[in-house]
Amino acid sequence: MHHVLYGLAANVALPPELVDRLIAVADAATAGVLAGRDDLTHEQAVALVARDPDTAQQLAHAGLLTAADIDPATHPDAALTLLDRRAGDPEWARLLVRDPLVRNRQSLAACAGLPPDVMETLAADPDVRVVAELAFWTTPDRAAALARHPHAEVRRSVAANEAAPPAVLAALLTGEGLPPARWCLVCDREDTPFVHPRECPRPDCDLLPGESCDGSHDSTVHGTRQQALRNPATPTHAVVGFAGHPSTPLRWDLAARPDLPREVSARLAADPSPRVRADLAENPAIGATLIRAMADDPDHDVRRRLARNPHVPLDVLARLAGTTRIGSALLPRVAAATPHEVGEWARSADPEVRTLLAQRRDLPAEIRDALAADPDAKVVKSVAPHPGLSDGRLRAMVGRHGVRVLAAVAANPDATPALLADLTRHRPPVQKALRAVARHPRATAPALLACLADRDAGPLAAGHPALPPPVIAELLTDTDPRRAEAAAANPSLPPAVMSELLAVL
Repeated sequence: MHHVLYGLAANVALPPELVDRLIAVADAATAGVLAGRDDLTHEQAVALVARDPDTAQQLAHAGLLTAADIDPATHPDAALTLLDRRAGDPEWARLLVRDPLVRNRQSLAACAGLPPDVMETLAADPDVRVVAELAFWTTPDRAAALARHPHAEVRRSVAANEAAPPAVLAALLTGEGLPPARWCLVCDREDTPFVHPRECPRPDCDLLPGESCDGSHDSTVHGTRQQALRNPATPTHAVVGFAGHPSTPLRWDLAARPDLPREVSARLAADPSPRVRADLAENPAIGATLIRAMADDPDHDVRRRLARNPHVPLDVLARLAGTTRIGSALLPRVAAATPHEVGEWARSADPEVRTLLAQRRDLPAEIRDALAADPDAKVVKSVAPHPGLSDGRLRAMVGRHGVRVLAAVAANPDATPALLADLTRHRPPVQKALRAVARHPRATAPALLACLADRDAGPLAAGHPALPPPVIAELLTDTDPRRAEAAAANPSLPPAVMSELLAVL
């Protein structure tokens, strides 16, 4: 019965009076589903919190609760959510900054618009995790002060703060101009030198695998440099020297930066690590000359990532299509192709090129229809979901290529109800096609009934509003709880049946 209630709680057609009745009897799981409804009134939200206090934070985040509804002493999570939305009482911050639970003080430190005195207290918190959280979110002036904090963990958080002054981020990256840190999370707890094992036997240990300290807080310093390299506010002049750093992860982070000078990009393109070269290959900052050179990289992932670069020349992309498994997603450069380029690609002799073009969903009708009649099944499968294809063309695709294009045809937004029903009758059944039909807004009862028997398409069909109401009601007692829950969530479930379900509780 519980899964039926979960479905009912999510049903968008559940009348308000039945929402009230369900709130009154909801268990914790059902209350959580109810809290996600888009149509809850303020009064219903308050009643739901009274039924299950654990929903308060979710409802506060949705804007359904006000400061008058919340007691920060009993609902600190909700109070913190309202504070972060700048909808709470500022006095709550002064109360929560003394909260004995570290996680609550950490959450407070992440809130926007805190009073200055509260930020001062958080910056002096006895638990470094609270100070580190503040450092990640705080203002430029306070970030500059916390960059000199004696604990390396706080400095690592400052390095990730995009509001930190560029000069401060440069100093954290290089270590120049800052006093040495005195502690890190590793030497707080362990005698040094220490390396945290990959398989730690202690269940209460929260150190990450491989974290280490030899007195220089080495793993935390390394993490600080990683954060600074990832931070777009770190100045270019401070990062370029890391192109030859012995740490491969640091070179990974450098290779992804959008401000790389040409000479640094060229050096990274010859990096011994394929991961570094792959991160560089997708970077929009590299120019056409370097892109052409990297197209011959021996590593498959480098070439695949290069194909996703928005500035890859189309002739290079065409070459990559013949040597690299690029995948089926629409590539940025293909999406940006001009009408002239689209025409050239449509006439390409290479089916891989035509397949990439066919992923666009804004093709001119004559090109779309030509690709729909392509002799290569991969091209046809790629263009099959394109809107505007006629019923005759979609049926012709299935007739020529069968199971290879069935699911893609079923996903076409203009597929007719009759075609969708015909696709479900294919033997042997194509499960991916059945799932596409069960999701399709134009599917009608005959197609949906055929989908119900499939293990994965069945729950989708059970929730489709075109399913006949008597079938929906019958599915409420189905042996598959996924189908029963989906039926209970079906907006076509008759209100009388909904009421009957709640009457037996």
